[in-house]
Amino acid sequence: MKKDERFAAFVHNSLARHARGDWGEVCKEDREENEVSLRKGFRLLSAYKGKGHPKIWIITERDGSATTVLFPSEY
Repeated sequence: MKKDERFAAFVHNSLARHARGDWGEVCKEDREENEVSLRKGFRLLSAYKGKGHPKIWIITERDGSATTVLFPSEY
């Protein structure tokens, strides 16, 4: 992110979407699981692909203690 301002903006925008409950490009099952997770306090997963940027995942831990941005290959 330090080397690419456009990618940094993409990540920040994706984090804002995640915080608003816009799960991005997840499958129907993951979208439904996120809705259950909001009610029951489980882990949240979002996926975003921006034009010219690699796909990223954003995961918020069930207790809200951490939100991690990673590439799918890092999972």
